[in-house]
Amino acid sequence: MKKKALVLYSGGLDSRLAVKLLMEKGFEVEALHFNLPFGCGCCNFLCNFGFTQRNEVKMTLFDCCKGKLLKEYLEVLKQAKHGTGAGVNPCIDCKIFMFKKAKEYADTLKSTSKEGINIIATGEVLGQRPMSQTSKAMKIIDKEIGFKLARPLMDLGIKGRTRKKQMELAEKFGIRYPTPAGGCLLCEKQLVKRFKVLFENDLIDEKSLPLTMIGRHFFIEDCWFVVARDEKECKIIEKSESFIEGRKGKPAVYWKFVKSKKKEKWAKEKALELQKAYSTRKDKKKRVEFEKWKI
Repeated sequence: MKKKALVLYSGGLDSRLAVKLLMEKGFEVEALHFNLPFGCGCCNFLCNFGFTQRNEVKMTLFDCCKGKLLKEYLEVLKQAKHGTGAGVNPCIDCKIFMFKKAKEYADTLKSTSKEGINIIATGEVLGQRPMSQTSKAMKIIDKEIGFKLARPLMDLGIKGRTRKKQMELAEKFGIRYPTPAGGCLLCEKQLVKRFKVLFENDLIDEKSLPLTMIGRHFFIEDCWFVVARDEKECKIIEKSESFIEGRKGKPAVYWKFVKSKKKEKWAKEKALELQKAYSTRKDKKKRVEFEKWKI
């Protein structure tokens, strides 16, 4: 009977290598992919699924963009027990959240199957990430999660930000992998004010989540407004409950109150003002007035 390994799988080169290295050691591997609200995955879901399918690896998705998992993840972001980076990114807490969820999943499998999971592994490399992949951070994470993680790349002595050894292994295994791109929006310094306001006022939920990553944002008298910048963003906003429809040269505008809808008429009027200020034929004076509320 094969030993079983559960690999925290982002889709990047390191996690793909972790899968292949454990398969080479005779493990039956299951890939566990976390779909996080603000990014961190290395490529799209279809690409990730394609890799696991080609290698006959089961992939399980934990979608943290909806339902109970989203609520739990947002609480992790608000509390940030182990601090944040330059943005509002609680990288250590984020890792702890995912590793604990992986352990819960492994324990569930064990209780419903005779075989269970023998190890939980990641593609982490010491020194690759400035906040969560330092020796100090890894010790904190290991202590918090309460179980021993397997890190097969580190077992090979791979460390640092260079990918030379990983690329050599990729060639050996015939792995196609995505070029690193994008990243976590929580790391962006220019978005710190926006996310702090949204977290502190509990304005993010399953419906409003897509709006956090688009448009121009304003917080006026306990009301959050999002102004579209192009047609694509207009279409996203127009799927919401409260919005001013976009028209030719005029952007769609979304609004949401912190607690109540007592000033719905006021909000609609303010949204129309924002639409006028940020339309093609812009009202420069009005736009300057709104800048003080920008987040």
